[in-house]
Amino acid sequence: MAERARVDHFDGEHFFNPEGARRNVSRFRALKWLTRRGTRSPWPKRRLNKFWPPPVDLVTPGQVAVTFIGHSSFLLRLSGLTLLTDPIFSERCSPLSFVGPRRVRAPGQPLSALPRPDAILLSHNHYDHCDVPSLRALRQRFGRVPLFAPLGNQAWLEAKGLGPVIELDWWQTVPCRDAEITLTPARHFAARSLRDRNRTLWGGFMINHAAGERIYFAGDTGFTTHFEPIRARLGAPDLALLPIGAYEPRWFMESVHMNPDDAVRAFQILGARRALGMHFGTFQLTDEPVDAPLEDLARARRAANLTPDQFDTLDFGETRHFVLKA
Repeated sequence: MAERARVDHFDGEHFFNPEGARRNVSRFRALKWLTRRGTRSPWPKRRLNKFWPPPVDLVTPGQVAVTFIGHSSFLLRLSGLTLLTDPIFSERCSPLSFVGPRRVRAPGQPLSALPRPDAILLSHNHYDHCDVPSLRALRQRFGRVPLFAPLGNQAWLEAKGLGPVIELDWWQTVPCRDAEITLTPARHFAARSLRDRNRTLWGGFMINHAAGERIYFAGDTGFTTHFEPIRARLGAPDLALLPIGAYEPRWFMESVHMNPDDAVRAFQILGARRALGMHFGTFQLTDEPVDAPLEDLARARRAANLTPDQFDTLDFGETRHFVLKA
């Protein structure tokens, strides 16, 4: 229940970012941006994915196999543990099937190619991260899979026949098979309609596996003061999954979406060994060109003297194995 939340980010009715939500942006200016679709950088209607084999190989202790499905959807496989993050397989991220942001890239792996997850991690309730049709399809294929979600999401998800749902507050830790999962703070917001803004919490997840691997999934977040406490309280991640897209215009997006420069700074503050970018090239949500996140990440990486081995992206559908512990 939301009432369990601490007062530093919950006022009894609404959740909030302790450092403030965003710059003081007028509603008129925001509405003007939302309605000027014709001035955005044009994206292609469709891009075809390269074929990548389905994720069927075994994962040994000390390794993680990461499959990029698209947007913020990853399949994470560790020894004895399989997780899905923010799964979306739908054609649109919208409350309606015939309007709203439409896919430019199909899911890199179809749902039918995935193994049964032990749990699904939902960072917040936005339509591009919490897609009910996808969750229902996963339920139909795999049965009851636990959903780990921030506070306030349990009742409405279970009312849709989903779950069981395990609700978490920031810094709360629960077991999941051979791992512990902690909900971490993020700088964002939540809403599924005009009337429920910030009635539910948002966040990221730190996965601490029994074999010693530590993986951080940031969810949706602007650059935030929380990255240093995340490292201090939970340890530096071996692998960080960080958003790099949906960042223009900065006057509107800066406080809720990182750009590649922000993501590189977050990577350094977290002390992560490696990072993978996400939240790019799938749905056009903001103004930047479709390839800008990858190009800007390459520039930010060079400026920080990082190599692609340290901070990279996966192709849609690609599975890559990382040795996290010797």
